Amino acid sequence: MSKRELKYYLQDLDKKHLQEQIIDLYSRFKDVKEFYDFAFNPQENKLLEDCKFKISKEYFPLSSRKAKMRRSVAQKHIRHFKKLGVEPSIIADIMLFHIEIAQTYTRNKFVKQEAFYKSMLKSYEEAISYIHENGMKADFEIRLRQIADEASDQNWIGWRGFERLQML
Repeated sequence: MSKRELKYYLQDLDKKHLQEQIIDLYSRFKDVKEFYDFAFNPQENKLLEDCKFKISKEYFPLSSRKAKMRRSVAQKHIRHFKKLGVEPSIIADIMLFHIEIAQTYTRNKFVKQEAFYKSMLKSYEEAISYIHENGMKADFEIRLRQIADEASDQNWIGWRGFERLQML
């Protein structure tokens, strides 16, 4: 069914049937429930804190297990926040937090895998692009510079890429 056909179908429904369908969708599909829960009670700060906690657990686990350092965890949260329509500054904050927590981790532990550094550079590039697209460069300029400087100070593989991207 196309979007246009859906519009015509919904226009033909009376208010009662439309309400019943939305309630049915709400009870059947987790994504619909999350959307309406967020739309009527955003609690962006709580979402942000939960997200930051989960990302930091990737690098500093609470138990004695080894750090997994997965970029995918942060990316999953970023996609979810975009889908919910969370304020862009919060999404940018998460994007930068992920890189900052990785840098905190590598300050004390050397990571051998070149793929780790490539993924951090890609995350940095995506963050800069997102920040520029949403006109927030002035708000995040200091953090972007600090991340580039820290990559240079720690001699990350590809640290010049951070410097180059930061200048754009």
